[in-house]
Formats: sequence, C-alpha cells, structure tokens
Amino acid sequence: MGMQLVRRSFTVDEYHRMAEAGILGEDDRVELIDGQVVAMTPIGPAHGSCVNRLNMLFAPLAGRQATVSVQNPLVLGEHEEPQPDLTVLRYRADGYRERHPGASDVLLVIEVADASLESDRRTKIPLYARTGIPEAWLVNLPADTIESYREPGAEGYADIRTAKRGETLTPVRLPSFTLRVDDVLG
Repeated sequence: MGMQLVRRSFTVDEYHRMAEAGILGEDDRVELIDGQVVAMTPIGPAHGSCVNRLNMLFAPLAGRQATVSVQNPLVLGEHEEPQPDLTVLRYRADGYRERHPGASDVLLVIEVADASLESDRRTKIPLYARTGIPEAWLVNLPADTIESYREPGAEGYADIRTAKRGETLTPVRLPSFTLRVDDVLG
C-alpha cells in the first residue's frame, strides 16, 4: 500500500501567522489560493510596465470615487487571499487600514498575465466569480487583448468578452469611466 499524501489546507489566519513568525518573508511573492501557499510568477518588464500603466489610468478615480490598490491582498474567504495586480475598491477614507478588503469591497479586479496566463484563467478568475466579484479583467499580454469577465456565479462568469486594440472597456460598476485597450497594452 502506497503512502497517501495529505495536503493541508491553511486558513488566512494561519497564513498571516506564518508571515509573522518569519516562515514567509516579506519579500516572498506568494498568495493563498484554495488553502495552498502558491508562489507567484516573477514580474517581467512587460508585466510591470502594464501594471504601471493601469495604475496611472485608474489614478483619476482615486480620491472620493474609489481606492486603487496595486498588488495588495484581498481576503476572499477562509482559505483565499490572492494579490491581484490591480483592484479598484469602494472608496474608504481610511484606505482599508483596519482590515484587508473583501469581495464586497471590489468594483473591479485586474490580473496582468504573460507566464501566469493559464493558471490565472483556471484558478483566479473562477475564484473571483465564486466570491461574487462583479467584474474581472485578464490582460493577456501574449495575445495583446483584454478579457473581461462579468456576471459572477458559482460556475464562473456568465459574460466573457475579449477586447482588442482600437476598442474600449467600461467597468460595469464604474459606468462613467472608459479605458482604451491601447492605453492599457501600451
């Protein structure tokens, strides 16, 4: 009889305690997905510059309209703490000082993907749908497109579209805000 490998699922609380105990270093690029501590892919120059462009494009919303959060944690359940590339949150004067934002705080979540494309599509987008995040964008750097996911449900997002260069995107929860795909892709 072979040995059965038992995978232990960590809670967000245990994950935070591992960081406090120094098991996870401040510079470790990890996130908690489905109770597993997952290493994030390194950020290459194309990925980094796209995140910088997104931050600049969404910056006008910051202030009284929204809180724009770059590569910071979201707590989406007892076993889920991803770090999306950019999250547009409901405005809070304290900038979420007392707690990490949760799904109900999110207006839009954006992942920028090159090497991480398949795992983002397979793991993170369904997680965002399951937890009721109203809209997720996947910036697909290899294909030079932005996939938008709307109408979340337990089985994933019902409305999936791909925006190409020359087109625009308007987040469903930010109807007065329109972005050019070209401005995001650079």
